[in-house]
Amino acid sequence: MTEMVYGTVPARAGEPVLPRWWRTIDKWSLTCVLILFGIGLLLALAASVPLAEKNGLDPYYYVARQTLFGGIALAAMCVISMLSPEAVRRIGVIGFFSAFVALVLLPLFGTDFGKGAVRWYSLGFGSFQPSEFLKPGFVIMAGWLISAAMEINGPPGRLYSFVLALVIVLFLALQPDFGQACLILFAWGVMYFVAGAPIVLLSVVGGLVVAGGLFAYDASEHFARRIDGFLAAEIDPRTQIGYATNAIQEGGFFGVGVGEGTVKWSLPDAHTDFIIAVAAEEYGLILVLLIIALYAAITARSLFRLLKERDPFIRIAGTGLACAFGVQALINMGVAVRLLPAKGMTLPFVSYGGSSVIASGIAVGMLLALTRSRPQGRIEDVLLKRGR
Repeated sequence: MTEMVYGTVPARAGEPVLPRWWRTIDKWSLTCVLILFGIGLLLALAASVPLAEKNGLDPYYYVARQTLFGGIALAAMCVISMLSPEAVRRIGVIGFFSAFVALVLLPLFGTDFGKGAVRWYSLGFGSFQPSEFLKPGFVIMAGWLISAAMEINGPPGRLYSFVLALVIVLFLALQPDFGQACLILFAWGVMYFVAGAPIVLLSVVGGLVVAGGLFAYDASEHFARRIDGFLAAEIDPRTQIGYATNAIQEGGFFGVGVGEGTVKWSLPDAHTDFIIAVAAEEYGLILVLLIIALYAAITARSLFRLLKERDPFIRIAGTGLACAFGVQALINMGVAVRLLPAKGMTLPFVSYGGSSVIASGIAVGMLLALTRSRPQGRIEDVLLKRGR
């Protein structure tokens, strides 16, 4: 439809898939992802060895598993990034419904692994967390609904997407997983804003979120405990936040040295939720700033490329994927430095975890597919055609 309206620049006839993919992909974002994965393996060598020894496993057991998960994630990312926007939409919708069914069935068949929140399916050889795969699927589904509402005589897609977001948030809150619930609402809000939602409506939704947070504080001991710990004037040095804060302070600008850190022996989640504390302690502020710059580069470049996109679905869904990716990283690092309450959210491509790494690969693959260069014609060509 977009090509019929705006016209196109002819593609190179008979060009093979791989050369066309390499010519149109955002190579800077792809490079940043590969560097992040490399940093993740480097930190896994430091952070996961104590856990492996504690569990009586080979010292590099978790490093090997992270390499396997990362290989699957990178392969999925590359394959998905070669797809057309229509194929990405189909895969996203199918993936959304599959992950949503898995999320609904969690209370019956899921497990909490002793962490107090039923978020995983135990598969024997590993675990599966539906909410990680639900995020990219939801963004694609919501982007499709919102963009459909912009068509003449289109369905009330904005309303449908909002109801869908609320249903997902409800199921996530029952686990409880308030961090992923907030990320889902944020992604929906960003897409709705890009689609032209009035500020007043978004303000009302923000007010409802605050009211929901107050209700959750009164109704959930798990939620209240994390908020109270975040607001406490003093940090208990025996808590995860206490260990992470001390590690970041000890690291300084250049770190204490490779393998010399101690936080990985104290933090049970040093290889997942608090991997940035290990990076700060052993490699210092320099590595942390590099990691922040890589996430910022991927997010900013994706948004910049989406500014030139005229297809509503690509623009809206791509913005949701880019912002969700960047904000998840921001939340993880914000928790480690006590700017945000603890939420149990991983650092994409850096933290250990099969579901997290593979889902991140799928999400970034979709983002790279939607931000590929496409022959759309220049805007002045459009104006000249309309003036004839």
